[in-house]
Amino acid sequence: MIRVILPAHLKNLAHVTGEVTVEPDGGPVTQRAVLDALETKYPVLMGTIRDRVSGKRRAFIRFYACEEDLSNESPDTVLPEEVLRGKEPFIVLGAMAGG
Repeated sequence: MIRVILPAHLKNLAHVTGEVTVEPDGGPVTQRAVLDALETKYPVLMGTIRDRVSGKRRAFIRFYACEEDLSNESPDTVLPEEVLRGKEPFIVLGAMAGG
């Protein structure tokens, strides 16, 4: 099981509190696999984290794990071992902008 922390607005949309867990389908556990599992479990999140057509991360969404920004990593890069073991969560963060 992969622990996932969502920003407050996505938790509200999915009607969840706290962190959620997902179990990606077989194969390497990557950002893509975790997001696929998340959207399968919570279909209302489809299109909120990544574009429905291209699959690319939305501009103001960031991904973190083990105190590292994974946002610009390939979606097919295997997540850190600590995330795979459930020791650390995969964090989806809504970035802020403005001035």
